[in-house]
Amino acid sequence: MKNVMIVDDATFMRMTIKRILENNEFNVVAEAENGFKAIELFLQLKPDIISLDITMPEMDGIETLRKIKEIDSKAKVVMVTAMGQDKLVREAVKLGATSFLVKPFNENQLIQTFKQVSSRN
Repeated sequence: MKNVMIVDDATFMRMTIKRILENNEFNVVAEAENGFKAIELFLQLKPDIISLDITMPEMDGIETLRKIKEIDSKAKVVMVTAMGQDKLVREAVKLGATSFLVKPFNENQLIQTFKQVSSRN
């Protein structure tokens, strides 16, 4: 079972992602509402996969991704973004994001993405 950390400033989105993942054999070990907390928890817990929202206050997902990749270049990060943020998605991929999901997504898209990411070395 893969350990996942969910990073999103919206409580509802964290709860939704957590419910879907836990119902599909993933273990959510942490949740963070901003990039600062995400980095702190990443250092403590070293989750297998991170679900990372791009648009957050305080420290956005791009900066959070950059810092996580500096800590561990092999970290698996799924960027979660709203439609119309193509430029940010391209930047995230350049920085090493493993995959991305565009909101609104359905349960199958989420699970397929996380299964694909978890099977990568």
